[in-house]
Amino acid sequence: MNFGLIVKMIAGKNYESGGDEDEEVERFRETFKKFQVLSMEFVLWDAFPIRLFKWIDFQGHVKLMKKTFKDIDSISQRWLNEHVKRSMEVNGDGNYERDFIDVMLSKMSDERLHEGHSRDTTIKATVFSMIMDAADTVPHHINWGMTLLINNQHVLKKAQEEIDTKVGKARWIDDNDVNNLVYLQAIVKEMLRLYPPSPLLVPQENTEECIVSGYHIPKGTRLYANVMKLQLDPKVWPNPEQFNPDRFLTTDINFRGQDYEFIPFGSGRRSCPGISYVLQMEHLTMGHLIQGFDYRTPSNEPLDMKEGPGITMPKVNHVEVIMTPRLALELY
Repeated sequence: MNFGLIVKMIAGKNYESGGDEDEEVERFRETFKKFQVLSMEFVLWDAFPIRLFKWIDFQGHVKLMKKTFKDIDSISQRWLNEHVKRSMEVNGDGNYERDFIDVMLSKMSDERLHEGHSRDTTIKATVFSMIMDAADTVPHHINWGMTLLINNQHVLKKAQEEIDTKVGKARWIDDNDVNNLVYLQAIVKEMLRLYPPSPLLVPQENTEECIVSGYHIPKGTRLYANVMKLQLDPKVWPNPEQFNPDRFLTTDINFRGQDYEFIPFGSGRRSCPGISYVLQMEHLTMGHLIQGFDYRTPSNEPLDMKEGPGITMPKVNHVEVIMTPRLALELY
């Protein structure tokens, strides 16, 4: 669902509508998954920048990454060409629903270079970046969140009691209820602390040399912020690996980037631009799953917490549970 919403907003594609368009988006999604896995693979050249490793692709990763990128670029270019053709046909007079690519084309109507890059390259790179940041973030995070709740039934029951008291069982929660559901907000914060959308923030690179706290930072230095390390620091967080939403009931720490011990979305001007979207999706989705069902595992054993490779650190195994409705049947 989340991937479909993102592709709809960015490229205007109706994912899961059937037909060739549906097949194309599914192909893009599968190719995108390959890219995510490859991005987290150990490559000899990255660890040991020796020319021999760069010339000879021992592991085959470079060849596979080039092919994967070519597939992604091909689909992105086709989407862009469709938008360019449509904009030329309507010539500004068309009454149609514009998506993100349409907006970028309106801001970059000519094909001159923009900061050294062509219009098409700039738009495709931006589209790819937005999909990479948003497509799998929410699903993977919801997966981790539900695993944590199922393994900590006392937290699940407390959240259900809050929703039953403040919303009731006659309707589903909506956006207007979230501000009053303090414990639900604490659960989402604790999920973000234990399993941030990306364990490593998007790398930043300085364009000019500078001096920070007496240290000379050469031009072109890349900075990787290890968010997971910060948010599991025992010097800052008591029992850091324990799932305990109550810790956020007695503190005003937020995730907007001002509290550096808790920056799941980054900080400053380069922080995640999709914070509001992610939070809305996570609060509503988690709220509905908590409100609507009781959960237990088929074996009555805790779910495993094995982490898989990828930019967004997915679970290795899917969540398999028995769900029991707890609201009136007509609401489902």
